[in-house]
Amino acid sequence: MATWEQRAVGAVVGAAVGDALGGPFEFGPAGAFSARFPERAASRGADADEMCGGGGWDPGEATDDTQMAVLVGESLVERGELDASDIFDRFRRWARADPKDIGVQTETVLGSGLPWDAAAAEHFRTNMWAAGNGSLMRASTAAVRFARDGRHATMDAARRIAALTHGDPAAWEGTAVFHELVRVALHGADPLAALPEVLELVHPDHRDRYAVVLADDWHPDRATEFNGAVWPCLGSAVWALRTTGGYPEAVRAAIDLGGDTDTVAAVTGGLAGARYGFAAIPPRWTAPLHVPLPGFDHRPLRLPDLIALARRLATA
Repeated sequence: MATWEQRAVGAVVGAAVGDALGGPFEFGPAGAFSARFPERAASRGADADEMCGGGGWDPGEATDDTQMAVLVGESLVERGELDASDIFDRFRRWARADPKDIGVQTETVLGSGLPWDAAAAEHFRTNMWAAGNGSLMRASTAAVRFARDGRHATMDAARRIAALTHGDPAAWEGTAVFHELVRVALHGADPLAALPEVLELVHPDHRDRYAVVLADDWHPDRATEFNGAVWPCLGSAVWALRTTGGYPEAVRAAIDLGGDTDTVAAVTGGLAGARYGFAAIPPRWTAPLHVPLPGFDHRPLRLPDLIALARRLATA
């Protein structure tokens, strides 16, 4: 059985691997990953080069999902606490450095010129919808950092970090659920079994919506919104975890859903990595993994850097 540290590393690296695998298939059709890389090829190990790159991404290159997760994690480690203004400043520095990809909503909020505690709220006030999955996609590092602090502390931290770029409370609640599921998994328990209790802690205004997508019998085909929205994205990740038996299978299922493949696979990879541990992630997927950080000179991060960051977060 994996240790706490092995699961923590699994959550951080697992999210990054899912992101890098899914990036080249973003907005593509369902089944594209398995059509290109049949499962029988995966058994051949290095012969199955699933870290293929494409769509503007180099093989093994992580997208904005992991880049922002690293920024959150480094802030938490270096500041020793949740310093929301510092995280926002890092986001803004990164956004100004012209990353390859950045969510429309996130870019608007970070480029508004408003202070950290007003920018997202003002965006939501004027748009009345800001429930994209952009706060969920970057949550793996914070989920590891706050897992030892208990259920309420980790869910509160999730909401606070989500609110930096997403003014819609629906996004806060989905990120909080992810944090708690990771916490449960890091403790060696079944995150799926914890769902009924976790749903009771979701704000009543959003509980019913999350109860639908997190139900045992829900399938992503039943989603009423694109999986770029926070609730079907989280629901799809939980579905992938529920219907498979290991890390590779879960991530493959997530990418094969199509649509916002990098983020659905990143969220799935974070959950599956926390549940199964780092050793469950195929080395052929971790070897080429790298995380550029525009605006920060000492980059990109490689696997040893991500492992070190995860360990520091796990022991903070």
